[in-house]
Amino acid sequence: MERIGLIGAGRAGTAVGAALAAAGHPLVGVTARSGASRERATRLLPHVPVLTAGEVAERADVVLVAVPDDLIGEVVDQLPLTSAQYVVHLSGAHGLEPLRASEAVPVALHPAMTFPGGPVSLDGVMFTATAPDAARELVERLVKSLGGQVQWVAEEHRARYHAGLVHGANHLTTLLSQAVDVLRAAGVADPAATLRPLVTATLDNTLRSGHHALTGPIARGDVDTVAAHLAVLRDRVHRTYAELARATVDLAAADGRLDPDTAARFAEVLDGPVPDGLVPDGLVPDGVAGERYRTGEAPR
Repeated sequence: MERIGLIGAGRAGTAVGAALAAAGHPLVGVTARSGASRERATRLLPHVPVLTAGEVAERADVVLVAVPDDLIGEVVDQLPLTSAQYVVHLSGAHGLEPLRASEAVPVALHPAMTFPGGPVSLDGVMFTATAPDAARELVERLVKSLGGQVQWVAEEHRARYHAGLVHGANHLTTLLSQAVDVLRAAGVADPAATLRPLVTATLDNTLRSGHHALTGPIARGDVDTVAAHLAVLRDRVHRTYAELARATVDLAAADGRLDPDTAARFAEVLDGPVPDGLVPDGLVPDGVAGERYRTGEAPR
């Protein structure tokens, strides 16, 4: 097996490095500049020596660069790499461009996984690769040893690929955090327990069936229900809800679940006045929204 060197002891790098070591790949060294990085390297890679970047590069056949996206090119430019080596970064957003100046064979290899700071199982994880033909066999072998899968994305599509992941995963955290705040403001003692079964089922159904999994008031054509929601939400939560509701109306109309008249009624409600003024948790104070909704007064 190729000797692997790790540049950077962040959460992703140490998790992938630990998984490679567990799969039998020899790790010849890791760099760790901060106290937190050194602690993480000691904990997850206890038998791997902490070295300088130059020492790691000189000892490795495959140099795994696990540094922040904006630093990849700068870090790689300073490594003493040769054409007999491979240089691999873990960024989802970047392709091969940050590696162009290096003599080593370049590889962009992104695991579609979140790394909380400890050991992570990569079994079944999809790794998205961009690499020249000379590296394909190595990539396939490394990922297979981790129990993962490989898909190949062209250089010009890396940003689009990463945007899809961020929109589906990072923005999901934003959405759920807002939902938890709204439920808590409504008096729900355990918002996470309330959401978990619904969100889990929705996620599974959507990944399996796509837009056919859509349920809820928009899919049912319940315009008044959505209007009531908008009347009790404020500021950032109101804007997020309205924007996602517009996209959901488009989705339901496109597959025929909403007739044109109902879609137009939704549009009229969603394009109405945007409430202003800061209200805790994005909600109107008790009693105010209900009264305005009943009387038809536009929320302010």
